[in-house]
Amino acid sequence: MSGRLQSVAHEALDLLPEERLALARQLLESVDLEPDPGAEAAWEGEIGRRIAELKEGTAKAVPAAEVFSRLREIAPDR
Repeated sequence: MSGRLQSVAHEALDLLPEERLALARQLLESVDLEPDPGAEAAWEGEIGRRIAELKEGTAKAVPAAEVFSRLREIAPDR
């Protein structure tokens, strides 16, 4: 990370949470990201596959509370 980027990041982290969120939105909107051609169709296929696995019983749903608990164990600082 460049010195300038580190400096800006350090300053941004001193902002209030809602200010950081507004800054993040502004930064994301400033980048023209074109979706990958076929990405939406690929996601639709993936969603369909996962739903089918749940209905067939070949996959098991994990409660959100358990998922978030595991994430806190993996990355407690986040």
